[in-house]
Amino acid sequence: RQRCRADGRALRKLPVHVGLVVTEEEPSYADMASLVVWCMAVGISYVSVYDHNGIFKRNNSRLMDEILKQQQELIGLDYSKYTVEFANQDKTGQVLNCQSTLKVLSPEDGKADIVKAARNFCQLVAQQQRTHTDLDVNVLDNLLSSTNGFPDPDLVLKFGPVDSTLGFLPWHIRLTEIISLPSHLNISYEEFFSALHHYAACEQRWGK
Repeated sequence: RQRCRADGRALRKLPVHVGLVVTEEEPSYADMASLVVWCMAVGISYVSVYDHNGIFKRNNSRLMDEILKQQQELIGLDYSKYTVEFANQDKTGQVLNCQSTLKVLSPEDGKADIVKAARNFCQLVAQQQRTHTDLDVNVLDNLLSSTNGFPDPDLVLKFGPVDSTLGFLPWHIRLTEIISLPSHLNISYEEFFSALHHYAACEQRWGK
């Protein structure tokens, strides 16, 4: 625990929001829980978990149980200070009420959410509550429900051999640093922290 805190403070920059994207066919609840707890322990405020089959989202209670178990083992007596909860789209105020907040996403939260946002905007135009010239980046961000209350990811850790994020938040990762790792299975803390160190050393040019 103390090592994680020290490691987080030692980095030149720490991502606010990390996306954990699994492209492998057999996701591991225990290994994903380890990654989430490590993110919390180093001081990352927002974590998104994604797999292209939606397995984690359909079984989020199983993932949560594993996270809570590992959280208590790593953080121990300080457990209450590191509350993690699944952000609920209907109760987005929860996002700001704890140190680390977790969102579990599936493909329906990607392109389908953009289509839904576009449809809602068209309805507003048809009802003369908006004009077509009102559409900009901020308006679209506000219409998207899958990440309501979350900042865009600073960093995506992609696990597996597939050279794609497979539909993970296609709108939100236009400026995101993406680091590929061979697998999330049996991943070590050293591998995780090495990826954070790589991110901290990157110079982001924001498209320039």
